[in-house]
Amino acid sequence: MNANIEQYQGNLQYAVDIVLCVDATGSMFPVLDNVKSSALQFHDRLNDVMAKKGKAISQLRLKAIAFRDFGDDASNAIQQTEFLHLPSQARDFEEFVRGIDASGGGDIPESGLEALALAINSPWETGLDRRRHVIVMFTDAPAHPLGTVGTSAPTYPADIPRSIDELFEQWGYARSQTAVMEQSAKRLVLFAPDETPWSDPIAEEWDLTLHFASKAGQGLEEFEMDEIIETIANSL
Repeated sequence: MNANIEQYQGNLQYAVDIVLCVDATGSMFPVLDNVKSSALQFHDRLNDVMAKKGKAISQLRLKAIAFRDFGDDASNAIQQTEFLHLPSQARDFEEFVRGIDASGGGDIPESGLEALALAINSPWETGLDRRRHVIVMFTDAPAHPLGTVGTSAPTYPADIPRSIDELFEQWGYARSQTAVMEQSAKRLVLFAPDETPWSDPIAEEWDLTLHFASKAGQGLEEFEMDEIIETIANSL
């Protein structure tokens, strides 16, 4: 009986979708290279950790969203990829990530919530046996409240919620009727300052959320990236 269970587990198809939201404003200049190199290692490191647990990822897709500030320069406030299959589209992913440069941003809050909204509404995988849908946010700044900055700009994405409460409804919760993400699959990892909206309300009130407090100008520590990778692998 046990042998049969083990054999069945070995045949499970794991699908992992990861959306990386990266603050690309000028204040991120000292840390952006760290974030980019971490992003480029995601695939290999996650595969290594999964292999040690006796699991293999059948499908890994990565999507990247670089954000700045619609209040400063709406023309380049959001740049993003589609979901890219790794390793087959690794070169496309690498080209996009390497091309992110830290510039602009204007005032201190940035358009991080717009990036998070785009991430939540991504076209997540719905097939295979087990799914994990992970959003990782890298920022050193608070965020403008939704619906307050740049909403009339032609480049402002359509269908972005106009309040944090509306965004929470899209994130959803157990038995939620309004969620756009699969409850059992979703995870949110914040590498963000201990400030509104990241610490409160998101880290405090949203479920399945992990928050590492960041400080401006300080890079992503190695152990934190390890924890992010472990979090994904342990939840499959």
